[in-house]
Amino acid sequence: TLTARLEAVRASAERAGADLFVNARVDTYLLALGDPATRLRDTLERARSYVDAGADGIFVPGVTDPGLIATLAEALTVPLNVLAAPGTPSVKELGALGVARVSLGSGIAQAAYAVARRAARELYGAGTYDSLRQDLDYTHLNDLLGSSG
Repeated sequence: TLTARLEAVRASAERAGADLFVNARVDTYLLALGDPATRLRDTLERARSYVDAGADGIFVPGVTDPGLIATLAEALTVPLNVLAAPGTPSVKELGALGVARVSLGSGIAQAAYAVARRAARELYGAGTYDSLRQDLDYTHLNDLLGSSG
């Protein structure tokens, strides 16, 4: 179980003297697990068991409703992490709701793959390259990736 793994991680970190932040993930909303009528209760029960097992934070991807986010943040005794996606409140709004960490998850990679798919379809279909107009020029990209960027 995840609680057993969390206990093992916490014990190992303590033995090693490591200052480790463990952020436990609860997928009840992302995967629409269980009964919607009891999902909040189930989420909080899982979160509490993870905190009792050694988690320092709780990550609840799939929540976008401000009221629900505020309820989660208020009910948890550790920092709340949420997954940002279209429809999620802004970072400023999330902070005001009590969110401590905002994750983009795989969103940036998914957006990059969407550009690659559009470019491939355009190249294969029309034989043109207009979908690449939003690229970064090499100078800017090198600046971002260089030691001074």
